[in-house]
Amino acid sequence: MSQYTAIEPDEIVPDVEVAPSKNNTSSNLTSAPVSGMMDSATYQPANQERTWSQRLRESSHPIALLCYIFFRLAPIFMYIFGTIILSIFTSKSRFILHFIILILLVSADFWNLKNISGRLLVGLRWWNDTNVKDGSLQFENVWVFESADPNRYINPIDSKVFWTLLYVQPAAWAVLAIMAVLKFELLYLVLVVISISLSLTNAVAFTKCDKFGKANLIANDIFSRATGGLFSRLNPFA
Repeated sequence: MSQYTAIEPDEIVPDVEVAPSKNNTSSNLTSAPVSGMMDSATYQPANQERTWSQRLRESSHPIALLCYIFFRLAPIFMYIFGTIILSIFTSKSRFILHFIILILLVSADFWNLKNISGRLLVGLRWWNDTNVKDGSLQFENVWVFESADPNRYINPIDSKVFWTLLYVQPAAWAVLAIMAVLKFELLYLVLVVISISLSLTNAVAFTKCDKFGKANLIANDIFSRATGGLFSRLNPFA
């Protein structure tokens, strides 16, 4: 979201009658450079590069965006540096504690992304229902996608951060999985596989939800135009 700041007009000095003199012309000539110097001193370029904090302030949901960034990055950070951090506090059962913390962070990231971040940042939500088929005892899984009102404003900063981290995290987990295989860390590999499955589930679900929302919007737009044109032709008072 870009902000527009109007440039304030120069202060208008009321007309004052001045007696004609020879020095009047020189005073008018010397006043222009002073005004130009003031404008150049107070002028700030409009295309000045913004910092990350300024961009975060432009978010429509800054708290939700910060929580989303935290839960996306915290599991990977804890996976890489967790043993070093835990060694400061304890020297016993570090692996078990590290494993439990990672499971909690990955689960919290999955829940936050699915239920809060997607709905607030990009207006998308998904869930999975289990329905019983008619006349049988068989069950089927149904993916349900929900998108916000098309007239709702989606902040470009929220959208960019959301989609970037949505796809970056599974790629990072894939790299860590390769490293776990090379180091023969089978227990950590199990954790990484769980993290990849949860992260990919959200990535695939939100991608389908976004495509479904856009297709539904296009279909509704075509239908409204077709029915509007038909009613306008059939309306005798048009």
